Amino acid sequence: MPLKNLKPITPGTRNAVRASFEEITRTNPEKSLLTPLAKHAGRNNQGRITVRSRGGGSRRMYRVIDFKRRKEGVPGHVVSIEYDPNRTTRIALIYYADGEKSYILAPLGLEVDNWVQAGPSAEISPGNALPLRNIPTGTVIHNLELTPGRGGQLVRSAGVGAQVLSREGEYVLIRLPSGEMRRVLLNCRASIGQLSNPDHKNESLGKAGASRHRGRRPQVRGVAKNPVDHPHGGGEGRSPIGMPGPKSPTGKPTLGHKTRRKKKTTGKFVVRGRRR
Repeated sequence: MPLKNLKPITPGTRNAVRASFEEITRTNPEKSLLTPLAKHAGRNNQGRITVRSRGGGSRRMYRVIDFKRRKEGVPGHVVSIEYDPNRTTRIALIYYADGEKSYILAPLGLEVDNWVQAGPSAEISPGNALPLRNIPTGTVIHNLELTPGRGGQLVRSAGVGAQVLSREGEYVLIRLPSGEMRRVLLNCRASIGQLSNPDHKNESLGKAGASRHRGRRPQVRGVAKNPVDHPHGGGEGRSPIGMPGPKSPTGKPTLGHKTRRKKKTTGKFVVRGRRR
């Protein structure tokens, strides 16, 4: 999945580095697996802005992804590899032997006309989903569950993969892409392989408008604002952040301040944090 440098015929394309989309085999999505995706512009269920600098952007349809891989023991035929505007990795359209269709996250090495399967008896090959108790140590996995039957929650971005390290009683030790080592229950499922589109991290949008198309509005530095708008604001000319340290717009410590609760119940499953 190589990248392409656009010809510098405009200022916006001069610095743009885009995906070549060579692995994409179909441009029109499966209509039966589409649902409308409403925009919220960074607002929560109370209508209050909880994420700043969001709004606008191109309209999208949501592709319904099968994160649970419930079709146990039913072989599925890979019909196409497609682009999904809602995530960084590619998705694969699966036609199952019983006539059902679904989208799954496409790992590296999964190609059209391959077959995938879910369940304890599935092979250790890219795209297959198995319980962790049936996955050998050293295997690279993605779409990792934290609660059995809930569906994959971790390791879902482009190019990432976790690794199965060892078994400890009723838990499996997993090394996550961040470097964190974490215990996960044996009955949780994961899919085999590293996810596709690993060059996503090297892409460059090239211009501000490309970010606006993705629903990102401009961000203004706190020190460039007035005191009424930000704790860093105000002062004559350019002024430093000052004491007692950097703050968010609401006055909470930021830029390195740890926010994880010390008594968080799932902390006992973390063997080594991502900051080591």
